[in-house]
Amino acid sequence: MKNILLIALAILMGNSIKAQNNSVINYPITKKTDQKENYFGTVVNDPYRWLEYDTAADVGEWVKQQNAVTNSYLQNIPFRDKLKQRITEIINYPKYAAPFKAGEYYFFSKNDGLQNQSVIYYQKGLSGEPKVFLDPNALSKDGTSAITILGLSTDKKKIAYAINESGSDWETIKVMTVEDAKQTGDELKWVKFSGAAWFKDGFYYSRYDEPSKGTVLSGRNENHQVWYHQLGTPQSSDQLIYKDAAHPLRYFSAQTTEDEHFLILYASEGTYGQELYYKDLTKPHDELKLLFKGFDFEYGVVDNIGDNLLVTTNEGAENNHLVLVNPQHPAKENWKTIIPDQGHLMEGAAITGNKIFVRYLKDVTSKVIQYDLNGKMEHEIKMPALGTVAGFTGNRNDNELFFTFTSFTFPPAIYRYDIATSQTQSFKTSDVKFNPDDYTTEQVFYKSKDGTNIPMFIVYKKGLKKDGNNPTLLYAYGGFNVSLTPAFSASRIVWLENGGVFAMANLRGGGEYGDKWHKAGMLDKKQTVFDDFIAAAEFLNNNKYTSPSKLAIQGGSNGGLLIGAVANQRPDLFRVAIPQVGVMDMLRYHKFTVGWGWAVEYGTSDSAKSFQNLYKYSPLHNIKDIAYPATLVTTADHDDRVVPAHSFKYIATLQEHQKGNAPVLVRIDSKAGHGAGKPLSKTIDEITDIYSFILYNMAVEPKP
Repeated sequence: MKNILLIALAILMGNSIKAQNNSVINYPITKKTDQKENYFGTVVNDPYRWLEYDTAADVGEWVKQQNAVTNSYLQNIPFRDKLKQRITEIINYPKYAAPFKAGEYYFFSKNDGLQNQSVIYYQKGLSGEPKVFLDPNALSKDGTSAITILGLSTDKKKIAYAINESGSDWETIKVMTVEDAKQTGDELKWVKFSGAAWFKDGFYYSRYDEPSKGTVLSGRNENHQVWYHQLGTPQSSDQLIYKDAAHPLRYFSAQTTEDEHFLILYASEGTYGQELYYKDLTKPHDELKLLFKGFDFEYGVVDNIGDNLLVTTNEGAENNHLVLVNPQHPAKENWKTIIPDQGHLMEGAAITGNKIFVRYLKDVTSKVIQYDLNGKMEHEIKMPALGTVAGFTGNRNDNELFFTFTSFTFPPAIYRYDIATSQTQSFKTSDVKFNPDDYTTEQVFYKSKDGTNIPMFIVYKKGLKKDGNNPTLLYAYGGFNVSLTPAFSASRIVWLENGGVFAMANLRGGGEYGDKWHKAGMLDKKQTVFDDFIAAAEFLNNNKYTSPSKLAIQGGSNGGLLIGAVANQRPDLFRVAIPQVGVMDMLRYHKFTVGWGWAVEYGTSDSAKSFQNLYKYSPLHNIKDIAYPATLVTTADHDDRVVPAHSFKYIATLQEHQKGNAPVLVRIDSKAGHGAGKPLSKTIDEITDIYSFILYNMAVEPKP
């Protein structure tokens, strides 16, 4: 109670700062404690550690006070409502996902326009009447329940799906019959990072033990396990398949081949590198055996060809290759190369219609090649433009497949590909109320600090004057082997039609150019990522696309870390910073939920060498008494991926040390998580607030 009263009093006595319109912002004075930590002889103050306890009453009161300040600021932006109206208008169009086939039935998802969650439909045959199969909007009044299809039974008669609530990574698995859309009554809880790998009348899945009370959203997740669930039985009767008590900080997941010949078990110690085991399911008493020892390389089993496994891997191939492996003799010298490294990234491969379809990434745009099962190239599948492809998956005996194509000014379009004739035809297009011919996209290559060429896409309205006066939003990620590729965003059109420039830099640490590109930006090379981003901002300023007074930077999760680090290192380069759900405390990130899994990317403060590296760039620990750009931090109360404590501690420190007039605020969403499954209404609100904040602090008025 004492802490609550102190915080309530603090809002009346808070730090004052003049905002863009000369109004005064009174920040709550966040209480400080004498918390310290000794890291290998270096004493680090941690006065806001109490904000890590997200369920505590005083933290809840602090959240209310911070949101009150932020909401007051945002509500006073005169064009905010007008901007929201336009964003809502342009987002209001039917949105489809590519269909997948289940026997005689086709499944697809559709959002009529402004539904919070897309509805899953099914129809008998391509010309059948669509019927609702699953409507997540019916599960919660506020649209915060989301659904993910996990797996289709081998006989195509049942579907396992997962429900997650309020954006949390925790899921509950349920099962429905395909033909009549009925629930089977099966329900599996405390599931996280799982699929449903079907075998006979059940499936393999991954889960944790039930967490103790009060730790559901922040407690460390340990002892991931693989179980087998038999349909029609309670979860308490499930069979434990794999658990490694000696290594509690590992992930485990299961896969079965399409013909149920093999069970593949993946083990990983983080976000890079796997160890694989296999079991021959045709032999009831067969045991799991080691297939590939981890954790130096990536492996993915595409499917089996008879008694052999078709595998994508970067072992022996920087950009991945496709090899055939006899599980009885899995040593590398026994592999048969089916498709060698092509010199650009092999993103994925699938067998559909007894053909191999391989998706490549070449200079950050997609291409798809069709091969026969022996790896002989048959042809490249033409795309409508340079952009990003998703799909090309299906069953071995299918005669068709579907894929989605998109780019920055090309709304998602679904195509049907006839495998026998190699013909592509349009299946569904997006009717977005804008003219794509009004905009242009260019790809540039700029030099980073060490001379490396870094690609960047720049999108803007035709006729742009490069006079340094254009509001520009620079977005990047730079980590975890993730590739940022061209994609359409309806809300971004609102930015572009108001004369805005959108730039997306493909920094090292990502996966755009294979294994070397990723490793060049991880662990002790993380500063390279920040250098690449800083060079991108300098390129945009030097080439008069914009200037520091009109440049905003944005990134989420690992990208939020990027924005926080760059704001500390080069605050002179930009006017506005938007770090979203960022990893801001690099000394303690591994102590929450699944943060330990990022150690392979960052290292941890448990090591003296890693501590020194992390301490040099950790956004929280490098805030100085200087004038920071206008900053809007975003997070959410149900984010159990990057817990909100990161953003809480970061903004409290930033408000304490801000010496300039620019506002530094935090937007804390409720009943939302890291981003997945967020209701469309909440997405529109968040985009509106971000764009309003950016434009207002650039003194730019949106067009009527």
